[in-house]
Amino acid sequence: MNIFLHELKVNRKSTIIWTLSLVALIIFFMSLFPAISKDAEGFKKILENYPEGVRKALGISIDSIASLVGYYSYAFTYVILIGSIQAMNLGTSILSKEVREKTADFLLTKPVTRQQIVTAKLLSAFTSLVITNIIVVIAASITVKAVSEKSFDMNTVLLISLTAFFVELMFLALGVIISVVVPKIKSVLTISLGTVFGFYILNMLGTAIGEKTMRYLTPFDYYETGYIIKHNSYETTYIIIEIIFICVAIAASYVVYSKKDIHSV
Repeated sequence: MNIFLHELKVNRKSTIIWTLSLVALIIFFMSLFPAISKDAEGFKKILENYPEGVRKALGISIDSIASLVGYYSYAFTYVILIGSIQAMNLGTSILSKEVREKTADFLLTKPVTRQQIVTAKLLSAFTSLVITNIIVVIAASITVKAVSEKSFDMNTVLLISLTAFFVELMFLALGVIISVVVPKIKSVLTISLGTVFGFYILNMLGTAIGEKTMRYLTPFDYYETGYIIKHNSYETTYIIIEIIFICVAIAASYVVYSKKDIHSV
């Protein structure tokens, strides 16, 4: 419990910064919607000038971009991107920082097992993401209602908003396994940015060329907003894949960290 509370305190400032940044991003994007909806046809004509591959890569659908839910689903892709960096950053740092900051000796001399250390740190990172996403979903709901002049399906908006949390969980698990496998991580942010943007670019390429098999390789395409808007639900296949990935990554992290040689200072 002491480790859990300590980690929450350590991550408090960064959690606040990430949360405020995501809320500001949502407010910025949605503040543009009233102007876009008033000149929907003109906005669509501008988008039609872009190559179809570019529109697909950016997640722009001309048919729905002028609707509130359609525009929100497009804008929210950037929220997912930023939130994924936060999650990857948390996952990569929670265990590696003890080695990097040379505090591993002190921590491991405490009357706690390595499994308890991993559990406490994972729970603290998970709690930070939960707090961030609760505030983001509330802020998004309020903002969407504020800019809306027509009725819309709030349930669909909530489903789209929750996709950020699900994608972030995958990057959290990925970050944790990387942190225990890589002997010494000098720069957490470099790895986080490189990994997240790598998957994001892979998603853009797969979408642009229409290669459906690439969906399995990048978390950013697991929750396709077009499907959510049409069916008001998620695709079961990708939920199962995510659960399996997270379970395997976390289980492997426990095993590797329990057997890992941590050099003394």
